[in-house]
Amino acid sequence: MAPRSSPAIGGGGGGRVTVDLYPFLRVYEGGHIERLVRSTAAVAASHDDGTATSAAVRPDTRDGVATRDVVVDEDTGASARLFLPGGGGEGRRLPLVLYFHGGAFVTGSAFGRLFHRYAASLAARAGALVVSVEYRLAPEHPLPAAFADGWAALRWAASLADPWVARYADPTRLFLAGESAGATIAHNVAARAAGPDGDDVDIEGVALLQPCFWGARWLPSEEAAAAGWRDDEPPMLAPGRLDALWPYVTGGAAGNDDPRIDPPAEDVSSLPCRRALVAVAEKDVLSERGRRYAAQLRGGGREVTLVESEGEDHCFHLYRPARPSAVELMDRVAQFISPASSCLQAEELHLHGRRRTLCHGNATAAAATRSGAPRRQLVVSGGPTTAKLGRPKTKVCGGPACKAQTALCLGPRGIGKAQRHGFVGMGGPMPSGTNKYSVSSAALRVLC
Repeated sequence: MAPRSSPAIGGGGGGRVTVDLYPFLRVYEGGHIERLVRSTAAVAASHDDGTATSAAVRPDTRDGVATRDVVVDEDTGASARLFLPGGGGEGRRLPLVLYFHGGAFVTGSAFGRLFHRYAASLAARAGALVVSVEYRLAPEHPLPAAFADGWAALRWAASLADPWVARYADPTRLFLAGESAGATIAHNVAARAAGPDGDDVDIEGVALLQPCFWGARWLPSEEAAAAGWRDDEPPMLAPGRLDALWPYVTGGAAGNDDPRIDPPAEDVSSLPCRRALVAVAEKDVLSERGRRYAAQLRGGGREVTLVESEGEDHCFHLYRPARPSAVELMDRVAQFISPASSCLQAEELHLHGRRRTLCHGNATAAAATRSGAPRRQLVVSGGPTTAKLGRPKTKVCGGPACKAQTALCLGPRGIGKAQRHGFVGMGGPMPSGTNKYSVSSAALRVLC
C-alpha cells in the first residue's frame, strides 16, 4: 500500500510531506526526515560494568531501583537497561520482565527519561527485574530489525549469562511486556518462541498495553474515527496515518495485510504463554483491535485479562503517570506480574467515593452496591477477566495466584463490547458453562 501524502505542516522540512506519521515522524520530498517526538535527555545508569558483580547493589536514590546497561547482541550492538528494585528481592527470586518501549518503531529509547521512568516504576511496583530493550529503529533499520533485537534480548535473558539475571531473576517467571509498537514487538517475539527456536524458552505471560495492530481494511470503529473526529479534537493516532506506518517501517517490503502487524487468530491463540493481559484505552483508535486480540488469546485456553481505561487515549499512562487512571493501570500490570500475597487478604476499594471491601483466600468475594444494598457472595469458576478502569481512583487486588479473577466495571458503558468479544458481561453464561452474577448494573463484580 503506497504511503499517503499530505501538505507540509509548519514547514518542518520544507516542501511536501510524503509520509505523515504524526505525532512521531514526517518525511518530506527529497527524503528529509523530521522526528517530531525526540527522546528527552538520557538518564545515566546507577551502575557500570565495574560494579556489575558486586554483592552490594546500589539503588538509584530517586526511585530505589538500581540500573545497569548491557549489550545483548555483540553482532548488531543491540543493548538493554536493567532495572533491579531495591534489596534485589531480599533473598527471593524476582520475576523477569522484558520490556519493549513504544514509539511507532521510529522513536524512543530505553535510556531516555520517558521510558526509563516507566521501567523503573514497573520494577519497583511489581518487584521485578526489568530488562528494557534498546532495539534498532526504522527507517534507518527497517523491520524486522527490531524483532531480531527483541529475540536476541529474550535469548540473552534466558541464558542467565548476566550476573544480575543469574543472581536475582526467576527464569520460570518470564514476562514479555510493552506498549504500542513495543507491544507489537513483544507479540512477535512470543510468536517466534512458539517455533523450534523457542523450545527451551518458558514464557509465563505477556502484558500488552494499547498494542499497535492494524490491517488492510478498517474496522467499523476505525471508519467512524476517520469520519467523525473534529479537527480541534483529533485522536492521538489517525487511521489514515496508521495506513502508512507499516509499509514505511518495513522499508516498503510489506503491506498492512502482513501477519506481523495483523496476526491471524490461530497465531494469537497459539502464543506460548500461560497468562496474558491486554490493556486498551477508550479513545484510542487501536482499541477495537486490542479487544479482538484479547478474545483471540482466549482461544488458546489461557488466563486472559482485558483492562479498559475509560476516557483515555493511546499511551496516556506514559505522559501523565501520576493521574489516577495511569496509577490504576500500573497497579493492574504489577499485580499481573507479581500477585502480592497481601491480595489474598481483605482489600479496600474506593468506587465513586464509597468504600468497598474485596475478600479473597476462600474463593469467595463480597461486593456492595452504590445504593447500600446487602452484600452478596459470588462463586463462579473459569472464564476470563475483564476490568474497566473508569475515572474514579480504583485499586483492585486478587488474581491468578489464588484462582480468583476480578472484574471491575464502573457504570454500564462498554459492557456490550466485552460481551461481543466473549468476555464477562451482564447476564448469560460464561464460555465455561458456569453462570456469573452481578450485584447491580453499577457495582463491582467479582469472579472467583
